[in-house]
Amino acid sequence: MHLLVKTLENISSRYAPSRILTFNSAHIFKTLQLIEKKGTVSRNLLSSELGLGEGSIKTLIKHLKMEDMIRTTNKGTKMSDKGKSILTKLSLYVGNETDVPECSISIGKFNHAILLKQMKCEISSGIEQRDIAIKNGAKGAITLTFENEQFLTVNTNYDSLQNETNIKKLLVDRLNPIDNDIIIICSNDSKYIIAELAAKAAALYTLDNHDKHSYEI
Repeated sequence: MHLLVKTLENISSRYAPSRILTFNSAHIFKTLQLIEKKGTVSRNLLSSELGLGEGSIKTLIKHLKMEDMIRTTNKGTKMSDKGKSILTKLSLYVGNETDVPECSISIGKFNHAILLKQMKCEISSGIEQRDIAIKNGAKGAITLTFENEQFLTVNTNYDSLQNETNIKKLLVDRLNPIDNDIIIICSNDSKYIIAELAAKAAALYTLDNHDKHSYEI
C-alpha cells in the first residue's frame, strides 16, 4: 500500500526547479475518482471539482501523463490501464464517501466522511489523522471506529452517535460500514472541497502507515 500512496505523492511533487505546486496527493486521488466516474473529463470540470485554477490543472494533467496514469484526447482526459490499476488497488481499502450535515460530532459548516476498510488496527488515537486534516486546511477532524452497529470514539466503547439517529442512519446507508472499519470526518467552515480533500489526505496518510500488505504497481 505504501507504494500506491507513494505514487500519488510523486505525481504531486515538483519536477526539477519549479514553482510550488498547489495540489497534492489528495487532489490526484480525487482526479482519478472523477475520471472513473465520468469516463472522460474536461479541464473545466477538473478545475471546478478540485477548486484549482487553469494553470494548476494543466500542471496536474502533465504530471499524470508523465506517470502514464491518464490519456488525453480531443474529448478530454481518460484513465490509462495503470491509472485504473492503482485506483482499483486503493479501492480495496478506501470505501464510500459522503457529505455530512452539521451535527454534534462535526465542528464546521461543511463536513466530509470517508471510510477505510478494516483499518481499526491502524488507529492509535485519531490525533494523527486530525493533524493531517488540519495541515490540509480542515478546521478539525474526528475518527470513529465501527463496532456492533455503533460508531465509537477511538479506544472507547462510547457511541458517538447515540443521540444522532438521523446522522447514524445516513452514515450506515451511504458508507455501508462493517466491524473494524474506520470513518474519518473532516470539517471546514468556508468550502466543502477543503473538507473533502482533507479527509482524503488523512485517509491516504493512514494507508501509507499500513504495513500489513504490500502491492506491486
